[in-house]
Amino acid sequence: MTKETLFYNRLKRLVQQSGKSINQIERELGYSRNALHNYKNGVEPSGTRLIEISNYFGVTPEYLIGKDSQSYTLPLKNFFNRLNTKQKCEMIILCKDWLEY
Repeated sequence: MTKETLFYNRLKRLVQQSGKSINQIERELGYSRNALHNYKNGVEPSGTRLIEISNYFGVTPEYLIGKDSQSYTLPLKNFFNRLNTKQKCEMIILCKDWLEY
């Protein structure tokens, strides 16, 4: 029986919101296969990994470990840099439409 931690539940939610698979995110972060999935078993991430994951998703480390209930997104540039080329093009078009509105 596994004991999912608050960290893993928040990580899982962020993965779902990203529209990517956990394996795809592991590859993008340069982690081994199942590195993120292994947190399901109650293991907590190292400080370095916690910061890498929080930067990737644009949330604070405090949010990921449950010390804060708000995610307080990080700078928009971090969010934009995480997007793939197609997503960046869609964002540019959306922003252009907003500016013309």
